[in-house]
Amino acid sequence: MDVLNHPMVVVTGKGGVGKSTVAAALALAAARDGRRVAVGELGGHARVAGLLRGSGIDTQTVDVHHALTEWLATQLPRRLADLLMRSGAFASLVAAAPGGAELISITKLWELVQHRRWNPNAEPYDLVIVDAPASGHGAALLRAPRTFADIARVGPIGTQAREVADFLKEDAGFVIVTMPAELPVSETLQLQQQLPDVDLVVANAVLPRRFAAGDVAKLQAASNGGGPAAAAVAHAGRVRAQQGQLQRLRRGARGPVVTLPWMLDVEPDELADRLITETGAARRAPRRPGPVDVPSG
Repeated sequence: MDVLNHPMVVVTGKGGVGKSTVAAALALAAARDGRRVAVGELGGHARVAGLLRGSGIDTQTVDVHHALTEWLATQLPRRLADLLMRSGAFASLVAAAPGGAELISITKLWELVQHRRWNPNAEPYDLVIVDAPASGHGAALLRAPRTFADIARVGPIGTQAREVADFLKEDAGFVIVTMPAELPVSETLQLQQQLPDVDLVVANAVLPRRFAAGDVAKLQAASNGGGPAAAAVAHAGRVRAQQGQLQRLRRGARGPVVTLPWMLDVEPDELADRLITETGAARRAPRRPGPVDVPSG
């Protein structure tokens, strides 16, 4: 799967479309190839951790205060770093700055794949899957390093921010998860313009086609306003609407579009199988002009 050839893969999209489940499936697919994988979660939730319980894949919910403490220890003598963090003033100042918490969070996830970890005894991961916040917050997360790099042109914060911003532009992969409905597709087409690149678009919860057009006409004639025939006609209408949105998505997407079926009980292992199959068969869509960098505003 081409998208997994990056050291970091950021999974984003509108809330409620299955981002966490797709992030878990991507992690499982990478682990099957023998890669050492971690999944980073933001915002205090631990959805992926529950989905991957027992898989052997590490998950990490980023704690901004702890991550800042770790980073300070790489820049200052340990005693001075501890003193700053115990006072609380420095941490509050950084976290309160616009984009400060986002910068700390994405920098911590970047650190997980570096050969020189903040903890000298820690080994780097081959791949980190980032279960990013929903669309708008996810874009802010990715903008933060470039914003701070432009503001803090000298000093350790500026240097660190530039390194992370360049990494996101040049080395990270991006997956957008959506659903085949008008609003999620519209948000996806807008969101992709805020990303350096789009490696994969996953359309989740696609209903199966059960009836040909001729069969639908017969069912409509037999429905009499209710019963199983009417339910079948309604299903066919939803499928038709979804297919229309999928066509719109494929026309506008900057990366290949793959689909995942609607499932009552979603299992990441099964979705990993589907993603491997679907991405293997998908042809990469022609690249469309896009921004050359994560925008700063």
